[in-house]
Amino acid sequence: VQLQASGGGLVQLGGSLRLSCTVTGFTLNRPAIGWFRQAPGKEREGVSCLSTNNDITHYADSVKGRFTVSSDAAKNTVYLQMDNLRPEDTAVYYCAAVLHYSTYAADYNYWGQGTLVTVSS
Repeated sequence: VQLQASGGGLVQLGGSLRLSCTVTGFTLNRPAIGWFRQAPGKEREGVSCLSTNNDITHYADSVKGRFTVSSDAAKNTVYLQMDNLRPEDTAVYYCAAVLHYSTYAADYNYWGQGTLVTVSS
């Protein structure tokens, strides 16, 4: 199982980025996908989760109304559209997979390598 996160970069306050997470290796069941982030000197926090059938989405209060999670099953890819970015969104963003939907990072078995998002003011 592999998860490949991409799409990070440097953006100005109020800008947008779209992160992608390509998932390979699940042969029987599609997993639920979570996006997490970790800023320098801070603990990892959950950002958004998407259930296997795309019928459940979860967003942290800090990103509600600004971030949108979606998926393209044909491409085995989950996206995190991030709009109206703020400096406090600066972090390494990770995608992770779990067979049974959860919002808790500890439940996720498979993790990607992370992609850095930097928002300048």
